[in-house]
Amino acid sequence: MKPLENKIALVAGSTRGAGRGIACMLGEAGATVYCTGRSTRGDLASGVHRPETIDETAEIVTALGGKGIAIKTDHSDETQVAALCERIGREQGRLDVLVNDVWGGDELTEWGKPFWKIENLSNGFKMLQQAINTHIITSKYAVPLMLPAQKGLIIEITDGDGYFYRGQLLYDLVKTSIIRLAFGMAEELKEHNIAALALTPGFLRSEAMLGYFGVTEENWEEGVKKDKNFIASETPWFVGRAAAALAADPGVFAKTGKVFSSWNLSDEYGFKDRDGSTPHWGKHLENVIPDYRYKRLDDEFYSYWRFISGKRVGDGAWE
Repeated sequence: MKPLENKIALVAGSTRGAGRGIACMLGEAGATVYCTGRSTRGDLASGVHRPETIDETAEIVTALGGKGIAIKTDHSDETQVAALCERIGREQGRLDVLVNDVWGGDELTEWGKPFWKIENLSNGFKMLQQAINTHIITSKYAVPLMLPAQKGLIIEITDGDGYFYRGQLLYDLVKTSIIRLAFGMAEELKEHNIAALALTPGFLRSEAMLGYFGVTEENWEEGVKKDKNFIASETPWFVGRAAAALAADPGVFAKTGKVFSSWNLSDEYGFKDRDGSTPHWGKHLENVIPDYRYKRLDDEFYSYWRFISGKRVGDGAWE
């Protein structure tokens, strides 16, 4: 029996990147996964210049041994989210795992500019709405599907497992707010035995990042010629297996309110990336930064952002 067989999951924002990887790996573990987003076959989301769709994600979920169900949803629209969760309740009677991965800020982040030089604040405010409000809206309507059983897991996808500065004010506000959102939800859900935590991938070889480096998954190592740190990158399956390991852990409630990384969870649970490797962004940083002291959320933090600031393409490295 697969560890997540008979489990019901919703991955909000599973069109591509980490969201797709998580949906697929929950499927690999046997779960029924509702794959949501705005891009479907023949109807790509406005402003998104990528070909991936939630239909493809759902098909991969099913091919890997789970059951993928694609439902087009704009998670900034309460009516659509309410209808989505009503359908899950009607079809399944419950929800076991919610993954909030809605982002949509790639084209909105003005990298390399201090906040007083940002040209279009409205784009920044839109990013806050798309990347934070959507998570709150989705959790509001999804949590009632967990309450009757008094158990469940919410995973908030962020960038980085600490309160270091992330190179741009509004982007930093989004990603640290997601960690705090997980903490706040954990506090309110404790009495219901529902865990909420944050999870970050490392240097992610998303579809957009492979395109930026001009490589495919088959020859990705050639990207090291462009950036030596690409050697420590990971596929979306790696953070996906981290999410699946958390969902399958009967003791996951002990992790509620905290933030975790794919690489440290790999050390703990023993999962590997799709090629059998165990990429470790934390150890990589220790090797390339002499004074690197990267610590966990409940410790004192030392920022390493100077190392990668200015080397990103939108949110490509962690999309």
